[in-house]
Amino acid sequence: MDDKIKDFESAVGELEAIVKTLEGGEISLEQSLQLFERGVLLSRFCHTRLEDAERRVEILTEQGERQAAPNPLVTEQKKDN
Repeated sequence: MDDKIKDFESAVGELEAIVKTLEGGEISLEQSLQLFERGVLLSRFCHTRLEDAERRVEILTEQGERQAAPNPLVTEQKKDN
């Protein structure tokens, strides 16, 4: 088990594997605790990445809303006059 978390997708994949192993119930209590601890770490990592992504989307959305979109009706009316 690599202690370093590479990226969100890797963390989710590892977390899914941990859940499957724990649900299998064929490992010792000590191994279960170690996997559970790793799972908590991975879960927190993923949660943080998702929150960061959500903030970025909110910022980009707010920036987009502040930029006035051209009004095609006004532009066409000016051309007709």
